[in-house]
Amino acid sequence: MELHITGDDAADRLLSDDPLALLIGMLLDQQIAMETAFTGPKKITERIGELSASALAAYDPEALVEVFRETPAVHRFPGSMAGRVQALCEAVATEWDDDAAAIWTRGGPDGAEVLRRLKKLPGFGEQKAKIFLALLGKQYGFAGDGWREASAPYGEAGSFRSVADIASPESLAKVREHKKAMKAAAKG
Repeated sequence: MELHITGDDAADRLLSDDPLALLIGMLLDQQIAMETAFTGPKKITERIGELSASALAAYDPEALVEVFRETPAVHRFPGSMAGRVQALCEAVATEWDDDAAAIWTRGGPDGAEVLRRLKKLPGFGEQKAKIFLALLGKQYGFAGDGWREASAPYGEAGSFRSVADIASPESLAKVREHKKAMKAAAKG
């Protein structure tokens, strides 16, 4: 399984190979372009030399903000997002034994349980948790019972609603079109 979200082969490889990178990318996916958000874990790794939940949880908070600020910035809100990443990593380190994948693998959980686990993570509300669950099911090999229902509407087959549906430049364009249409409809 190989993800194609960012257009940067090294960043996509990291997302494909490292569940924590994928989780952090999802957390960063707000108020910036998806590609920028999901490239964030690569930038963090390059700047601090590793990507582990325990290392990031223990990192000096002010130094981590500087890591996020470095050009090109990890996020347009480096202070708040560095804090959110650190809180997420603290939860993964302490509650999941430093293993992000355990959130969706430990105990063979079904989709509803994974959704519940995701919603307990710092920075993951209902919508973000559903999108991430859909991403796990559609592209990351998660096959727990009921994942499509638990992630609805993002788990719907053939949809182009979110990052869960991006598998190519063409599907990225379709997701962007959908988001643009949703914003236009909301403005009414």
